[in-house]
Amino acid sequence: MKLDILTLFPEMFKGVFESSILKKAKEKNAYDYQLVDFREYTENKHNKVDDYPYGGGAGMVLSPQPIFDAVEDLKKKTNSTPRVILMCPQGEPYSQRKAEELAQEDHLILVCGHYEGFDERIRTELATDEISIGDYVLTGGELGAMVVTDSVVRLLPEVLGNEQSAQEDSFSNDLLEHPHYTRPSDFRGHQVPDVLLSGNHQKIEEWREYESLKRTYERRPDLINEDQLTTQQQKLLNEIKTNKSS
Repeated sequence: MKLDILTLFPEMFKGVFESSILKKAKEKNAYDYQLVDFREYTENKHNKVDDYPYGGGAGMVLSPQPIFDAVEDLKKKTNSTPRVILMCPQGEPYSQRKAEELAQEDHLILVCGHYEGFDERIRTELATDEISIGDYVLTGGELGAMVVTDSVVRLLPEVLGNEQSAQEDSFSNDLLEHPHYTRPSDFRGHQVPDVLLSGNHQKIEEWREYESLKRTYERRPDLINEDQLTTQQQKLLNEIKTNKSS
């Protein structure tokens, strides 16, 4: 995968992109990234990339010219048709499903917003997607771009040491992940559930499915679509509801 990030603050990304899974993924050539300061594309004699909004109002708006030129230049250099994603609070709420979708692409361009937002023509004529990582406002789109990158890159082939890890992550199956335990089995009097020490893999899987449903029902019931549950999952959920009300 090729990843281009248009930003006014490329220095923000170094620590994140040169650490942990993102660093290992780059070393494995699973993806390559480029940080593009789109200020370098501006034709404004004062090196500005923003201007006052037509009609008045507070704040400044990112001008279309530098971003259009930057994206068009990147397309020419790679001879590709990338997804062009605006990071902005008005965008589609980000989800694991979206991460899985983007992980299938060969080329992504993430555009980090600033100020009061983008000139509308960037949205309507250039972008293919708009993404929001939550219902709150950040100073700019850089942190959102880091979140999207991390969530997408970890899904690329051979990035994680154990491919099953990504498949079992919270939200990958619309449920929160079950509890995890490691050694010691007795820590300050708190015991690991006996089933996890039993060696009975069928019982362990049943326990994990139950606990995953239970945790989701208690913490994020909005994630549960009962029409999509298996017969076994529906049975477990009914049991969880009964136990909760008793």
